[in-house]
Amino acid sequence: MIAALNRLVDLVEQHLTGELDVTATARELGTTEYHLRRVFSSLAGMPLSEYVRRRRMTVAAAEVVRGEDDLLAIAVRHGYGSTEAFGRAFRAVHGAGPGDVRRHGGPLRTQPQLRFRLTVEGSISMDTRIVDRPAFRLAGHAARVPLLHRGVNPHIQQHIAGLPPEEHGRLKALGNTEPEGLLQVTDDLDPDSAEGSELTYLHGVAVSDDTAVPEDLDAIRVPAGRWAVFRTAGPHPQALQETWAATATEWFPSNPWRLRPGPSIVAVLERAEDFSTATCELWLPVEPA
Repeated sequence: MIAALNRLVDLVEQHLTGELDVTATARELGTTEYHLRRVFSSLAGMPLSEYVRRRRMTVAAAEVVRGEDDLLAIAVRHGYGSTEAFGRAFRAVHGAGPGDVRRHGGPLRTQPQLRFRLTVEGSISMDTRIVDRPAFRLAGHAARVPLLHRGVNPHIQQHIAGLPPEEHGRLKALGNTEPEGLLQVTDDLDPDSAEGSELTYLHGVAVSDDTAVPEDLDAIRVPAGRWAVFRTAGPHPQALQETWAATATEWFPSNPWRLRPGPSIVAVLERAEDFSTATCELWLPVEPA
């Protein structure tokens, strides 16, 4: 996977003034676009699309400062149809327009070319099992919320707080299969996992595929497949978020599995009354790499 990511970075450099077919690239690298984008985002700390934009604007800035071509020629060379569109993208990266940078030589915010290296420190204990599951459904209350990488998501908190207290007991009584208990489900996540991008969050339970789901509940059908299940314990949600990040930095690069499309599920097994600590299981859909 590390070799694949470095090859991807090399291909980005070769296509800075053109379009990179990420789907075809992933296929050539022996993986999937979904897994490639998810792991890139986790390790690089930014979506692939954002990295490409920053690298293009880094190279474009050098051309702007040199002053050998007019701004329209530079814009067209980097895939923009007008100086206005190019100027907006340029300003978003550098904090100043290309005209100002040409006159003053800056300010510039350079994005260096990435290089991935695997360093397995074992700082996160990866208590893992691989589970084969038949098709099942996730039933509960869903909402669209923005993705936050750190800390408690207030939008999810607000969604759960809006449910009547008796609803939690009703959901628990409905659940009848693994993952057990009340679940925190994220679905429809953009593979780039960009901070602030929207996802579907469902507070609910897992039920067998043939279980009747009440009409007032949302349902997500989950096809049969394999899951990597990571057990976490400690301060909440920090321990869970650290383990989630470690799946990309340590577990996937060291194991013959890759992510496949599907919901990510957190089952809370035990927790303190104030939820300051918790023991959880993180379920991620996987397939052989």
